[in-house]
Amino acid sequence: MCSSFQQSRKEAVRYLRKAALMSDQTWNPLLRDQIGWHWTYQLRDRLDGLTDDEYFWEPVPGCWNVRPRGTGSAPVQAGSGAMTIDFAMPEPDPPPFPTIAWRLGHVIVGVLAMRNASHFGRTPTDYASYPYAATAAEALAQLDAEYATWQQGVESLGESGLARPCGTAEGPYADHPMAALVLHINREMIHHLSEVCLLRDLYLHTHRTRQEAS
Repeated sequence: MCSSFQQSRKEAVRYLRKAALMSDQTWNPLLRDQIGWHWTYQLRDRLDGLTDDEYFWEPVPGCWNVRPRGTGSAPVQAGSGAMTIDFAMPEPDPPPFPTIAWRLGHVIVGVLAMRNASHFGRTPTDYASYPYAATAAEALAQLDAEYATWQQGVESLGESGLARPCGTAEGPYADHPMAALVLHINREMIHHLSEVCLLRDLYLHTHRTRQEAS
């Protein structure tokens, strides 16, 4: 833990020095580096080794999950393949607790894939048409692919592209600049994937306690 923290601090210093050398015309790398640094040095390694048991684990009754088609009870079961994701419209208050599989599905589709389709030429997709992963390994491969497409797309905007309006794909935020969307996606990824990491910790310690008790 200590060595990992020290490495993170060294990398943070390197990024700050890099930022200090940048002019006010280089916001694009800064926006990409915000999520890129988090992805590389704090997040992605923590997702390695995700098991199917963790992926589908329901820590409380009535979770929203990704399930084999026809086995769910949620009002909406979206997806084009063998697996569907639980939804309800409107969302209940409070909403059901989402599993790792559900949270990854949301990030892969709602946060990344739909935006990649709207802004960077990806094949059109949405929650209803996406083929959800039946395994943790498949979900991580989907996440990696959509993240790479997003980062490449943001890079392709250059500096001027960050100032252009998002357009109708972003609904009431159509007039907001693309830079605002990039910041939103960064927040969403950091938020939801941190939740996934926390659920992995909870799974580990819950099951370790049960094993020790037995």
